[in-house]
Amino acid sequence: MITELAVRDVGVLAELTLTLGPGMTALTGETGAGKTLVVTAIELLVGGRADPGVVRPGATEARVDGRFVDAAGNEVVLSRVIPADGRSRAYIDGRPASAGEVAELGRTLVDLHGQHAHQSLLAPAVQRGALDQFGDVDLVAFTAARERLVAIEASLAALGGDERARARELDLVRFQVSELDGAAIAGDDEDAALADEEALLGDARAVREAVAAAHAALSDDDGGLDRLGTAIGVVAGRPPLGAVESRLRGIAADLADVVADLRGLGESLEEDPARLEELRVRRALLRELRRKYGETLAEVRSFHRDAVARLAELESHDARATALDAERQGVMAARDAAATAVRAARVAAAPALADSVESRLQQLAMPGAEMSVVVGDEPPGDDVRILIAANRGEGAQPLAKVASGGELARVMLALRLALLDAGGGRDGRTLVFDEVDAGIGGEAALAVGRALADLGREAQVVVVTHLPQVAAFADRQVAVSKGEQGGRTVAQAHLLDDAERVVELSRMLSGQPESAAARGHAEELLAVARRSAS
Repeated sequence: MITELAVRDVGVLAELTLTLGPGMTALTGETGAGKTLVVTAIELLVGGRADPGVVRPGATEARVDGRFVDAAGNEVVLSRVIPADGRSRAYIDGRPASAGEVAELGRTLVDLHGQHAHQSLLAPAVQRGALDQFGDVDLVAFTAARERLVAIEASLAALGGDERARARELDLVRFQVSELDGAAIAGDDEDAALADEEALLGDARAVREAVAAAHAALSDDDGGLDRLGTAIGVVAGRPPLGAVESRLRGIAADLADVVADLRGLGESLEEDPARLEELRVRRALLRELRRKYGETLAEVRSFHRDAVARLAELESHDARATALDAERQGVMAARDAAATAVRAARVAAAPALADSVESRLQQLAMPGAEMSVVVGDEPPGDDVRILIAANRGEGAQPLAKVASGGELARVMLALRLALLDAGGGRDGRTLVFDEVDAGIGGEAALAVGRALADLGREAQVVVVTHLPQVAAFADRQVAVSKGEQGGRTVAQAHLLDDAERVVELSRMLSGQPESAAARGHAEELLAVARRSAS
């Protein structure tokens, strides 16, 4: 649902802000006042073609912002900027986006019907979806079988479909696993531990001499421990120096531990050329494994695990391929049976959908319209086409070839109502109708108004209309008018209250908003609309 629309410098719309609500909103005004530019602005928001010609003369760019609430109740803000010179820009919730991304999201938010190109029902997939929705066609079994087949084919491809390629991969993976098994990496940090040991052994003589010198400096006569003991004796028993004595005794205990550690290290440290060479060879091996299989030993070990799993798959290929192929045959049989059932359901629903839409068209000033829904011969009958002859005796044609935008919009409206009658059609999108009332009047116009109002009880509907019979059925009416500001033509939009609606409907009826007769007729129209809604 559109909750707010802001337009700046689009044609004669210098600056326009509309706050919209649920139900049906009618946009009315004199011809050329800018009503259709509001629809153009919505179309731009949902991915329509950005023509620099829409930029108001003298402006550097046009901008449209729209605040929406999607079917899940989440707020979405779409923006579109069209420079007078250069490429357009699009934004989703303030984030730069491509026109394709905006169009994809826009299809879930708005459906435009009329003379504009953004007409979803022209897409074959949408026509098929409408038939499935109307006939409550159960696609669960067919969809599940088709998805499982895709997964099986992917699994077979992963096993290796080409025997020679599989043999080559088997040899490679077997070598990799053998090499990594043989390396027997102890852990992710093995190389770091070996590096420490190598550094120690590589400088064993110098380290041992340093340890001996340090030990002697601390433990020999008149060494560090003796001198510290002397200091403790001097301060011991003197209350003012109690804290110093305590600290010195702590240092003495720590120093004694250090002397013990140095003694142990000196006794254990020996030159070991054989071990040193062993360490160097091992570290060279680990470096080679990192070069081949990963930046770190953790990555090498991860590669090892994956290679072991892949080797098991390749070695069990024949058994796995046989099992997958057997499953594929069963799933294909289930898919074919489900496809046949889906096509049968679609074929059964097609005439009822055509009849329902056709009966609605009779009320929408298309009394001679004839509709048919054709389902493809091949199961599951995905090739669904809605054909229409706008006038009796004409050959039925696909919807895309219907010449009149007004007729096409009425077909869309009739289909929407048919889906609602069948308990569907509530997808949360805003429905925008332009030219839906082209070429009609009288009772037919009242029928269109009633139909739009019925639709407005299930979805947000925005309709551009020049017919008072249609506008009277709206929950709210917005008048678009042109005036002059600073010597330039500017369009404005105004949400009408009840009294203002009577005046606007009077203008639409007779061109004389002050006419008492026209006002009486306008009030009568509003009364008829209210009775229809109750």
